Amino acid sequence: MTNYNRYIYITLLAVLGLSAETSAQTTPPSQQPASQKTQYAPRLVVSITIDQLRTDFLEAFAPLYCSQGFKMLLSKGLVFSNASYPFMPIDRASATATLATGVVPYYHTVVGERWLDHQTLRPVYCTTDKNTADNILSSTLGDELKVATQGMATVYAIAPFRDAAILSAGHAADGAFWISDENGQWTTSQYYTNAMPQWLLTFNQLHSPGQTLGQTSWEPVIQLSGTFNYYQHVGNQTPFKHKFSGQRRFREFKASGMVNASVTDMAQQCISSTMMGTDRITDLLCLTYYAGNYDHKAMTDCQMELQDTYVRLDREIARLITTIQQRVGAEHVLFVLTSTGYSDEESADYGKYRIPSGTLYMNRTANLLNMYYGAIWGQGRWVETCFLNQIFLNHKLLESKRVSLAVASQRAQEFLSQLSGVRNVYTSQQLITSTSEQIIKVRNGFNPERCGDILVEVAPGWRLANEDNQDNMLSRASFTQFPIIVFGAGTKAGRVSDHVTVDRIAPTIARSIRIRAPNACSAEPLF
Repeated sequence: MTNYNRYIYITLLAVLGLSAETSAQTTPPSQQPASQKTQYAPRLVVSITIDQLRTDFLEAFAPLYCSQGFKMLLSKGLVFSNASYPFMPIDRASATATLATGVVPYYHTVVGERWLDHQTLRPVYCTTDKNTADNILSSTLGDELKVATQGMATVYAIAPFRDAAILSAGHAADGAFWISDENGQWTTSQYYTNAMPQWLLTFNQLHSPGQTLGQTSWEPVIQLSGTFNYYQHVGNQTPFKHKFSGQRRFREFKASGMVNASVTDMAQQCISSTMMGTDRITDLLCLTYYAGNYDHKAMTDCQMELQDTYVRLDREIARLITTIQQRVGAEHVLFVLTSTGYSDEESADYGKYRIPSGTLYMNRTANLLNMYYGAIWGQGRWVETCFLNQIFLNHKLLESKRVSLAVASQRAQEFLSQLSGVRNVYTSQQLITSTSEQIIKVRNGFNPERCGDILVEVAPGWRLANEDNQDNMLSRASFTQFPIIVFGAGTKAGRVSDHVTVDRIAPTIARSIRIRAPNACSAEPLF
């Protein structure tokens, strides 16, 4: 081929390529193949966290569900059936903060609902009026959405509980709402707004639990959920009926199956009043529902109530999805549902069945350790205090006596490991520096600014108690199975049985709405 012919050939190819490209660009989007259509980010993301949702109960009560709730999510959603939290211990606050930030408590610092302040040696609640969301030391998904949209995105969080609302909302949200323990009104913090929005004031006057609870009683929503027991390990029980009265009535209501209807009502009001999901800028709504035991009792004392809680929860999920899809459009809203990954303590009399058990009293354990130190280095207040399973050493006394923290911690580890009921003893320095896979979950749930110098892991079946503050909890190492479900906005249905961790939810949502993941998050998206 001559140079002239080669020039003609290359020119012809270029012209043909340009013509094909121009033709594709001028083809109306409606006439393009589905693979060539522009895929827009969802207009609304609804992040649903169900406190204490369990797969075994979710499946056990399936015959009682409607067709548009859990059944639809499990059949038409992308279901990750084997999810877990990559840290321990887990409670509602630490779980919610992890879902919002995509990192473990070691980084976001919310190690639980309460921790001990190192300076005052007094318990600190994770969210108060003074600091609200400031205890989360990393950005949340809602924060990053606000940054990416220059504040134009709308971000709200709604939950029965203060900690769940604030921790899921984050620092930059437009609002976080929860039900007051004192008056049953939906309330918020001045951290987010100086005045309650008018739509919320109106809603409180007509629909808040504070206005309606006096005429409300809780009994089975359908006959089967109140007359037939779907648990396999016990027989039928008498149907229940509860009235909410007395000083604790709002606390009891918030820990009942009835509260979920209030969450859905509030969510619908928030969406309609704030016009969420009505433009091309993605908005975020974080919701928390309740699936735990009634009034945090032992499961054996409220089996029928728990069964009805799941039936009511199924109906509320169906009502929420249906109304939001009708308002925003099914193709424009993405639902992501998961659990806080723990469950209320079950009472168990292991001694009655000759199962190894006992009680480890932390206040006595701390006193024994102080006496042990005194025998080595002389009398003094070597141990300042204890909190939950943690022991706090007197750093000033150690320094004045020229005893290194490393030596004191090692001595404590050797001494406490010999006590009955102690499974493991960890030092703060060990948790900070170790990369061992065997203790990674303990390290992930630890934070040096919020935890003690010594952490005692109690043997399974033993109780951890403190006679000074009446703490009493049962130690269990068993795994609570729960799912992650992604539904809507074109998500293909499927089931993934591989093990996944919930810190991957935040980067998954971030990718789907095309923003950065929270600033401390390094986990990979789920898909």
